[in-house]
Amino acid sequence: MHFQPDSATEAFRAGVRAHLDDVLTAEFEERIYRSGVAHDDDFARGLVDKGYFAPSWPAELGGQDRNAWQEQALNEELMRCDAPVYLSETTRMVASIIREIGTPAMKDRIVRGALRGDITIALGFSEPECGSDVAAAATRAVRDGDEWVINGSKMFTTDGHIADYVFLLARTSPDKPKHKGLTMFLVPLDSEGVEAQAVWTLSGERTNITFYSDVRIGDEWRIGDVDAGWQVLGLSLQDEHASGWGPHIARLLHHAEAWASNASSADGSPRIAKPEVRRRIARVAMELEVAMLLQRRCVWMAENGQTPVAEGPMSKVFSTEALVRASQDIVELVGPDAMRSYFEPTAPEHGRFEHLMRFSLGTTIYAGTSEVQRTIIAQRGLGLPR
Repeated sequence: MHFQPDSATEAFRAGVRAHLDDVLTAEFEERIYRSGVAHDDDFARGLVDKGYFAPSWPAELGGQDRNAWQEQALNEELMRCDAPVYLSETTRMVASIIREIGTPAMKDRIVRGALRGDITIALGFSEPECGSDVAAAATRAVRDGDEWVINGSKMFTTDGHIADYVFLLARTSPDKPKHKGLTMFLVPLDSEGVEAQAVWTLSGERTNITFYSDVRIGDEWRIGDVDAGWQVLGLSLQDEHASGWGPHIARLLHHAEAWASNASSADGSPRIAKPEVRRRIARVAMELEVAMLLQRRCVWMAENGQTPVAEGPMSKVFSTEALVRASQDIVELVGPDAMRSYFEPTAPEHGRFEHLMRFSLGTTIYAGTSEVQRTIIAQRGLGLPR
């Protein structure tokens, strides 16, 4: 077994990289960073036009019938460049769920529009008082004839202020156990009674707290059966839990090597000549190798019809915690100058070290905290009791 991409995958990767090099200019990158919003309509439509939005989907739906390795190559390149694709990713995730279990009308209305870049979908899972316990959702959806009336709030609804829809988890049967009384809805965010308020993260990203006050939607916006929301949610969480963050380590390694090659020590020699500098950089490179192998194992399993139940969380928890370790280590190596702000002209590598350290801390929370991932590994991978 090996995880080295074949020549067709590498040719596909080269095309992706050329496209990203062309469109992700320094001006574009700075504008996205200063906005705090990891989405740009023109960039997203450019991915659609190039066939990079959902390459493994069938061609008749807007994909290219590519395999999982080629899609992984695309994901690695997008992450390596820190491309603004979060809303595109959540849109594609929800579209894949609707494609699997949605009604024919929902599929026709949403899936094709999503893959054309005409529709965007945010996620509405977490709540202010629930932490990582998504199943404890208190947002209520009460049936009123052919409609549902939704009241409550959601936390960390990233891009909820610009998306067209939110994939919302709501409690429909409060008398049932918490995992069995939930239902999933696709809520148009232009509905009366929806409000989004900005919340800024440590990394400078804008997320939102969203409020739902007597929001009325028709039953046609329900996804899956009533009170079967936890099973529907599981389809999306499995994809999230299998995420790997290794390419961000690769980005850090690239800038660390560039700094070490160009910066001079007190004796005038390049920093890279110092054994301590090489040792720290080598440690980052080793963590990157492990992170990429763990992620590619998940791709290999999916390509061979296996589900990476515990292997996905293993990839996620290792790669994010390795990113935190590596970011802090490189900041210590570079010294006080590493804390100069992102895009500060005098900062080493334009402030990437400072930003990556701030950014890394949130990755251990995104898509399920490290504690959640370890619980999945223990229970589903090792068979340990709850």
